[in-house]
Amino acid sequence: MKYRKLGNTGIDVSVICQGTMTWGQQNTEAEAHEQLDYAIEKGINFIDTAELYPVPAKAATQGRTEEYIGTWLAKRGKRDGLILGSKICGPGPYTKHIRESDEFSASSIQDGVDRSLKRLQTDYIDLYQIHWPARATNFFGKRGYYHREGWASNIQEILEGMQAMINAGKIRYAGISNETPWGMMEYLRLSDRNDLPKIQSIQNPYNLLNRLFEVGLAEMSIRENTGLLAYSPMGFGLLSGKYHNKSDKPSDRINQFGTMARYNSEQCYEATGKYLKIAAKYGISLAQMSLAFVNQQKFVTSNIIGATSMVQLKENIASIDVALPKECIKEINVVHDAIPNPAP
Repeated sequence: MKYRKLGNTGIDVSVICQGTMTWGQQNTEAEAHEQLDYAIEKGINFIDTAELYPVPAKAATQGRTEEYIGTWLAKRGKRDGLILGSKICGPGPYTKHIRESDEFSASSIQDGVDRSLKRLQTDYIDLYQIHWPARATNFFGKRGYYHREGWASNIQEILEGMQAMINAGKIRYAGISNETPWGMMEYLRLSDRNDLPKIQSIQNPYNLLNRLFEVGLAEMSIRENTGLLAYSPMGFGLLSGKYHNKSDKPSDRINQFGTMARYNSEQCYEATGKYLKIAAKYGISLAQMSLAFVNQQKFVTSNIIGATSMVQLKENIASIDVALPKECIKEINVVHDAIPNPAP
């Protein structure tokens, strides 16, 4: 395994991060524990979760993912050596079963932290992140930005809530997710101006079908030492190639959750077909090429992988040993230039 510093914390986190959002929906508790055992054995020390998980969000399953991690931690008997990240959900029609408030506040952050700590069976969370902005902006597949008059930002209140949790010893560091360049800038500006916690990471989508992070945010990540925790590096599994070679199953993510259509477009399928040919030319699987591409980016701190089977997990973790040659990167960029960011 390889490791990189998490922001300015001095903490080394594995370049491969264990994602968990299928646990409790597509994966059982026993399967989650098996994945965690294998991941730790292979040197992964970074686990990412959220109070919302599993996905898709439902009242009947909400929090189950954190509970599975909690029972594993209790069984393991020690917390040492692990970096645990979780997230507080933002407003939306699919989160009313978690919290009625449409704004982040000191009290909602405390509520989210306390509930997560109980489910995780731990005394602290290393990295606590805002899952998505409360303000109206473009995230979760929304390309265009339409400014709404009268909107407000409560980023300072969020940072003050994070500070309170740090002071209480319940979290160590703060991070953001699904943010825009303006949002990231405002977090950094307000933390500096008011001596509040500096965000240490940004968790946004990044993969061969969505490289939007490279515009604006990549430079900020490098210059501000606030690296990307890349999620959906496999594009909901499309970048495994299984949908093209007809080895997919009805239980696979895109087939099972058709409404989550970010990676379902004809352009996504066309681009993936071209990437599949490049991977074959260089003698590697499309999954490993896709993950290695993310791993190699200078602005990436950690690549959040998710798997519903041990076969997938082993292949994904093994991507850490794949180094894409310059010629392969050039061919990837030819496809990207022809079909740029088909998944918003």
